[in-house]
Amino acid sequence: MPDTRERDELAALERKIEAAKLANRPEPREQSHVSAAQLAWRMVLELVIGLVFGFGIGFGLDRLFGTLPLFLVVFTLLGFAAGVRTMMRTAEEVRTRNAGLPRPSATEDGGEN
Repeated sequence: MPDTRERDELAALERKIEAAKLANRPEPREQSHVSAAQLAWRMVLELVIGLVFGFGIGFGLDRLFGTLPLFLVVFTLLGFAAGVRTMMRTAEEVRTRNAGLPRPSATEDGGEN
């Protein structure tokens, strides 16, 4: 009789161990269908679009006020800065997604509340 009781206790212990292993197993990472090349093109486009918008706004203001190089230079630099900031935000998003970390909230990355 003691042998069957020990076997039953051992089987119950093994079931508990398996249940604990299943409970502590990490969830599989979600597979993204976005390739590295697509992410690179997205980041390049974000930079170029920032530059183009800055250039366009600056050129339009210069034509409006008759100060050709002033606003063109200022808004082109602002567009470049905006494009770089957007690229960095995208890179941070990709890094957190690949690492399985929680995404930063809008208040943590300097965004609006």
